[in-house]
Amino acid sequence: MYLVRHGRASAGWDTDMDPGLDELGREQSMGTARRLSPLGPLAVVSSPLLRCRQTAFPLATAWRADVAIEPAVAEIPSPPGVAMADRVEWLRAAMGGTWEALGAEYVAFRDQVVAAITRLATDTVVFSHFVAINAVIGAALGDDRLVIRSLDNCSVTVVDVVDGALQLVEGGHEADTLIR
Repeated sequence: MYLVRHGRASAGWDTDMDPGLDELGREQSMGTARRLSPLGPLAVVSSPLLRCRQTAFPLATAWRADVAIEPAVAEIPSPPGVAMADRVEWLRAAMGGTWEALGAEYVAFRDQVVAAITRLATDTVVFSHFVAINAVIGAALGDDRLVIRSLDNCSVTVVDVVDGALQLVEGGHEADTLIR
């Protein structure tokens, strides 16, 4: 499984629930398509959020592949009652901790992401999000932290599913990620 973090979004987490890509994000998505094109065509899965669907578009177009939308690999939801302007503060605090510390709702979110990846039957490129991909990495490594790797936009993390268990093959490229 090739887990691709979406390209750079046009707006921050505290200003837009579903931003598309900015110009750099579109360039990053084209670069990812060029990098991954020789691997396929493979199945393509995307989070329903616009930035992931736009990141998937160049690769899916090159492969003439349909993009299957999978809500289970979407972005971590902020808690009910957290105002839009306070979402970044909540996320920064959450990212410093563990799934267990966030509570049962977030453990269930993590488990849902992991289950979606482990049930894919063929080699697949999955376009997802920073925290969701870290959930998969954590499951592969037996690590309960929300953030294992500081994944860059359009980084590609590779995992294998062997007998229903995840194995980390290659961690995606890391960078200082601005949570905005």
